[in-house]
Amino acid sequence: MKDKFILNDCNYIKSNNFDERDNKVLVDTIILHCISLPEGKYDNDNVIEFFTNKLDYNKHPSFDDLRDLKVSSHLFIRRSGEIIQFVPFNRRAWHAGKSHYKGRSNYNDFSIGIELEGSVQDSYTNEQYNKLKNCILLLKELFPSIQDNNILGHSDIAPGRKTDPGSNFSWERIL
Repeated sequence: MKDKFILNDCNYIKSNNFDERDNKVLVDTIILHCISLPEGKYDNDNVIEFFTNKLDYNKHPSFDDLRDLKVSSHLFIRRSGEIIQFVPFNRRAWHAGKSHYKGRSNYNDFSIGIELEGSVQDSYTNEQYNKLKNCILLLKELFPSIQDNNILGHSDIAPGRKTDPGSNFSWERIL
């Protein structure tokens, strides 16, 4: 890795939507998400622009609800398998939002957020699964505290609010 907290095989595009992680916090969780802007539309740079606060909210009516949001993820895996990193792994990306699962809250504090370009209605690509599996293996090396039972969907930590990565996500392909 270029720096141990940025992947070698990725395009690094810095987002300002992060803050420092407490040095005493043990990173032990990966949260999987999906995103497309507009929903179900791919092969555009809208997600990149959203995570870097450059999205033109007038491009599409659905973007109006995003106006005041400041969000990011550590990684974004496009349908082609291209990986874009927005936040170094030692920093706290703003991906989980209000979150609670198994007695723990504030998942941004101790997790890595990975966004897959997709929609809960669509299937993910082989390229995405292959890259995601490799990323998970690298993250487990970097953070040995990450175990398979701590690789969760956004829907697990924000039930009722979030449904991603969705029922079309094949967990057995990455665990």
